Amino acid sequence: MKKILIAGTVAFDEVTTPMGYSGKRLGGSATYLSFAASFFSEQIGIVSVVGNDFPETYLDKFRDRHIDIRGLEISADEKTFYWKGYYYENMNKRDTLVTQVNALEGFNPVVPENFRDADLVVLGNLHPAVQMMVLDQLTRKPELVILDTMNFWMENSLPELKQVLKKADVLMVNEEEIRQLTGEYFIADAVKSVYAMGPEYVIVKQGEYGSLLFTPEGMFSAPAYPVEKVYDPTGAGDTFAGGFVGHLSRYENISVGEMKNAMICGAGMASFNVEGFGTERLEQITLDDIFYRIRNFVEMTRFPMQEEMKLKDER
Repeated sequence: MKKILIAGTVAFDEVTTPMGYSGKRLGGSATYLSFAASFFSEQIGIVSVVGNDFPETYLDKFRDRHIDIRGLEISADEKTFYWKGYYYENMNKRDTLVTQVNALEGFNPVVPENFRDADLVVLGNLHPAVQMMVLDQLTRKPELVILDTMNFWMENSLPELKQVLKKADVLMVNEEEIRQLTGEYFIADAVKSVYAMGPEYVIVKQGEYGSLLFTPEGMFSAPAYPVEKVYDPTGAGDTFAGGFVGHLSRYENISVGEMKNAMICGAGMASFNVEGFGTERLEQITLDDIFYRIRNFVEMTRFPMQEEMKLKDER
């Protein structure tokens, strides 16, 4: 099983959606990423920072999932990163009401010795300079470096972001972000521009419509798993990425075929995440629940057209 290193935020989130109010609870990109990946691997380490207000009970949530938190710095002088948001009726639009960077400001990540040779590295949403500091501490080139970023860094730290892109193998962004990054409106053109920046693979997240995987061999579309009620979409993209990298960690050799399977696994994990507030559902489900949902997912998207075409060719 491959060793996974995840760098990102561990935070407090507080959201209001059409389904209710979450209260102040555990969140952050590294949290969702590691919780989702932990269903598939027990070799996960996180690099992040929290403040002196971060409860021990939350640290236990990581430990209970065999997530190594030696790279999680606890600041004695600062508070934990905090985000508050409001989601509108269709959940595709949200307003950020409060962002308090707190301990994350000036964060200098330290990768634990036992994860400096990680096989798979996920750079969650952080300042590109911090992402680069993580990469600079690795003792060997990982099999895959997966990069997540957002509009804010494109607007304010583009030169640093381009340096990280040169070292990334997979870029995960949504449609708006890839258009802003490349200046190209059509996704296929935008992907070609990303290839020129460094990554060999591009995943374009489309929210409730699923995601697209672009590779040198072509394109693969993974639909979103339909859920009856969406309570909170916060962290869905990170949960998708966690399921994706967690599933990849089970393969000895990673090919495009394995990436396609990992896309479906990621979509399944994201579907659980939106069924509750914060990490609520990720803390309730089991591996059996996940495999049952993925089997349903496969059945929903399977059709006999290929076999019919084969019979036609034989005639």
